[in-house]
Amino acid sequence: MFTGIVEGFGQIKDLRPSADRGRRICVEAGFAVDDTKVGDSIAVNGACLTVVTIEGRRFEADVAPETLSKTTLGNLRAGEKVNLERALRFSDRLGGHLVTGHIDGTGVIQSKKNTGNAVLVTIGLPRDLGRYMVKKGSVAVDGISLTINDCSPTHVALSIIPHTVSITTIGLRNSGDAVNIETDIIGKYVEHFLSGSGKKPDGGIDMEFLAKKGFM
Repeated sequence: MFTGIVEGFGQIKDLRPSADRGRRICVEAGFAVDDTKVGDSIAVNGACLTVVTIEGRRFEADVAPETLSKTTLGNLRAGEKVNLERALRFSDRLGGHLVTGHIDGTGVIQSKKNTGNAVLVTIGLPRDLGRYMVKKGSVAVDGISLTINDCSPTHVALSIIPHTVSITTIGLRNSGDAVNIETDIIGKYVEHFLSGSGKKPDGGIDMEFLAKKGFM
């Protein structure tokens, strides 16, 4: 589990094919990772990966075919900067929102412009992701926890402060670039529990139950 508060940049040092159509990447962190060990989780551009080797600030991780198909990690190139966040500890402050590191899909930056002291970024989304966007809700873009300014079934607009622009890859992105999207986990669970063609297991929740309890 992560918070979407990016710790800093990493740089891709090497990429090579691995077994079963996967990929292994080597990343050099731009900050000390002394307490990181093999088996730990690190979010790379928002995708949760498992450290398989580590030496100094460099670590390697395997990227499975499913991750390559759902994220932008398959398009990474040597020398490219990426966002890094190590897994949340129970003693940490939750400065962003609950982020799993399980990418739902990708969006494409439609526009990016300065507005006052912020950068307004609009991202086009497929409808199966846009349905989970809620105004003033949260979304993780390349692993960055961001607040939704505005949204529709096919786009999300984000107002990003200069600090975030300076310390994450969102400042390096341009119109036409693809980005990883993780929608709010709470919304997905609520939808799952309430779906099912009106049927529910004993003791479950449906629209009739919510109405009876005064939630609707």
